[in-house]
Amino acid sequence: MSKIFLISGLGADRRLFKNIELPDHEIFFIDWIVPDETDTLTSYSQKVINQFNITENSIVIGVSLGGMIAVEIAKKIHLKKVILISSIKSTDEAPAYFTFFRKLPVYKTIPGRLFNYLGFMVKPLFGDMKTEDADLFKDMLKNSSPVFLKWAMRAALYRQNDKTISNLYHIAGDCDRVFPIQHIKNPTATIKGGTHIMVFDRANEINNILNSILSEHETA
Repeated sequence: MSKIFLISGLGADRRLFKNIELPDHEIFFIDWIVPDETDTLTSYSQKVINQFNITENSIVIGVSLGGMIAVEIAKKIHLKKVILISSIKSTDEAPAYFTFFRKLPVYKTIPGRLFNYLGFMVKPLFGDMKTEDADLFKDMLKNSSPVFLKWAMRAALYRQNDKTISNLYHIAGDCDRVFPIQHIKNPTATIKGGTHIMVFDRANEINNILNSILSEHETA
């Protein structure tokens, strides 16, 4: 039985994985911890490793920001498998707006608490979803730490990674508005019609892909 650590995306918590089913594995949820102001995704990932006792040959699955952190974890300890969903694995997969916001960091002028009340942007940014899913995501955003939200935006924008990670699998959606498919290099699987929040509404397909990946080389 493999240990699987699940890392949600920015503004989300473990409820993001409510439709994900990974039978016959030991599942651990990574809850966000408060970062230091000077933390990068690299230094933060070490804190995650320490806090949640992520050991070598574990499996880490990350969605969006969680995927970036999963890559950073894999740079520090050997993981059996790293699986990204609706995320980017390297700097050259970052969309053009990353460059724009690095040059014009307007997020710095927004009070941290205001980030908790951006629920009205969920559907325009993430794509159409069921009302109950949209309401759940708005609730997750509202209950997120404003300190963490503001830090994470900066850390993601300035993250640099060009290292190739072994045993990495990348599930992308071809309708993802946050991380457009045209920037994703050699995805392991592409969900047709999948949006940035496809872990909610395309969970059956993602479950099939995940369980297929997890069963690969299981005896190795």
